[in-house]
Amino acid sequence: MTKDVYVITGGSEQVAIAVAKQIGARGTLVLVDSCEKCLELARQQLLQAGITDIHCETADLTSTQAVGKLAKKASELGALRGLVHMAGMSTDTDSKRMMADKVVGMNRVLEAFLPLANESTSAVMMSSMTAYMVPQNGQYMEVLKQQLSANLMETLDQFTQGDAGAANSMAKLAVQLIVEDQAWVWGQKGARLNSISPGMMDLPGDTGDIQTMLEHTPLRRTVEPEEIASAIEFLLSDSASYITGIDLRIDGGTIANYPRMKAAMSQQKMKRF
Repeated sequence: MTKDVYVITGGSEQVAIAVAKQIGARGTLVLVDSCEKCLELARQQLLQAGITDIHCETADLTSTQAVGKLAKKASELGALRGLVHMAGMSTDTDSKRMMADKVVGMNRVLEAFLPLANESTSAVMMSSMTAYMVPQNGQYMEVLKQQLSANLMETLDQFTQGDAGAANSMAKLAVQLIVEDQAWVWGQKGARLNSISPGMMDLPGDTGDIQTMLEHTPLRRTVEPEEIASAIEFLLSDSASYITGIDLRIDGGTIANYPRMKAAMSQQKMKRF
C-alpha cells in the first residue's frame, strides 16, 4: 500500500514541529531545512512524541536543482498528501535575501511539487497578517504578480528601500497572490492550495509596537504554535475539501481591528510604504 507523504519546509521551526506532531501518525514526514543540526533537534523532539517515520533533508529552496531532488525524494517515499511551506518564517535583516527566500523559494517548491499533486493533495503556504498592512494599490502589485522575473529582487528593493520589515510584509503579500494565482493549476490536478496568515507569536525581544498591537487585538494575546498547526491540519484534511485559493487569518482579530489600531499608534512607526 502506498504511503501518504507530508513535506514540511522550514522543518525546524516551532510551528513546523507542532504541525508534524499533529499529522505525524498519518504518514511519512519529510522535514526540510537549510540547517542540518536544527533538523536533528526537531527529529529528536518528534521521536520523543512517538513519531518515527521521519526523513530529514537539507536544501536551498531557491535552487531549482535542490528542490527538484527534494520532490524526487518525496515521490519515492509515496503519494504526496500534504505540502506545508514554512521556510523563511524567521525575519532576516537582509531585505533582498528575505525576498528570495520567501518569494522565489516558494515558487520553486510549488513548481517542483505540482507534478506530484493529485486529488488527495493539499498544500499550505505560510503568509502573515502583516501582508494585510500593505496598501494594495501601489505599483509594486504588478511586480509581485511576476514573481520569477529576472530583476524581481532589485525592483522590489526599490519600493522597500532596504527596510527589512517592509520587505517581509511585501513578501508575505506575494505569498497570498501566488496562492490565488496558482490555485487554478493545482485545481487541474484535483489538488488544493491555500495560505495561512498567523498573527503575533511570542518571540524574544518583542516590545514597543508589539505590546500596542496586542492591546488592540480583540483576543489580547499572541498566537500559540499549536493554534497555527491546528489551522494547517484543518486545511490539509478532507474537512477542507472544497477550500482552495484562500488565505486564512489566525490573528486573534488584529487585522479586523487594524484601522482603529493604526489610528492609535504612531504614524511614523507604522508607515513603511
